[in-house]
Amino acid sequence: MPELPDVTVYVEHIARRTVGHTLERVRLASPFLLRTADPPIGAVQGRVVSGVSRLGKRIVLALEGAERLHLVIHLMVAGRFRWKPLGAPVPGKVGLAAFDFGAASTALVPDGGTLVLTEASSKKRASLHVVRDEGLRALDPGGLEVMGATFEAFAERLRSENHTLKRALTDPHLFSGIGNAYSDEILHHARMSPARLTQKMPDEDVRALLAAIQEVLAAWTDKLRERSGEFPETVTAFVPDMAVHGKYGKPCPRCGKPVQRIRYADNEMNYCPTCQTEGKLLADRSLSRLLRGDWPKTLEELEARKAGRAEPKAEVRAAPAAKRPRA
Repeated sequence: MPELPDVTVYVEHIARRTVGHTLERVRLASPFLLRTADPPIGAVQGRVVSGVSRLGKRIVLALEGAERLHLVIHLMVAGRFRWKPLGAPVPGKVGLAAFDFGAASTALVPDGGTLVLTEASSKKRASLHVVRDEGLRALDPGGLEVMGATFEAFAERLRSENHTLKRALTDPHLFSGIGNAYSDEILHHARMSPARLTQKMPDEDVRALLAAIQEVLAAWTDKLRERSGEFPETVTAFVPDMAVHGKYGKPCPRCGKPVQRIRYADNEMNYCPTCQTEGKLLADRSLSRLLRGDWPKTLEELEARKAGRAEPKAEVRAAPAAKRPRA
């Protein structure tokens, strides 16, 4: 799922191309995309885009008018944007919608174009809402914006509930825009266990965590800006130069030991035992129930068991049966 750095870069590119332009037409290709009926989708057509912003992991296009309206798009896991010439068709298999923006002499980019929304998944989860101001507030999960947060505000939010660090960072009601991928990178950068409980952290560690969050998100936003080119066409959670996310079994860039993972639902959590958990393996719930007392406690024990399973077993042949004497 696109997270704060990815969505920020999307917002910047879309704003450069749409602010000051008239949204001439919305072409819906999927009946499941639009999640609201009032105001109707037709009410946004003919309005000028006044701004583009981020709301958590959602992208918001504000539209001018006596009654301000907002287009709110949530990409979920597989939703992506493409910028095409004005009037470009909606792709047949993955296309969800197209937003046609006319030319504008006062905009930063005078030529119009079409913003195409796609979703490369059989599970159609991406969503589009048309809302007024009060509807926009209702869609805000209330997470703290971490990039400008003070230590006091961050510490209060972090300790408001006693969760593991991984769960706390990815909870949109606690923190805005952080998901599975960047939480892995943040915790590796901070050298902190994803299973550490938030209410047991001293101030110095909370400060270190906040610094890691801001450093990692800022660094990745800058990297994605540099790589986006004309428009960010290849947004993905699995980037080759990430430290641990999506790197199960690969060497940790800091210590060289293999990265480990825990799978849950449709996600997985990646971490380095040597750098983050003092060499201890975090137990996967399903495997722990299956293996019970046999769950390896350290990386060394895990590697030893893997090596043991790889050893060929000695072939055991049955002794030939004794021949019965002839009568």
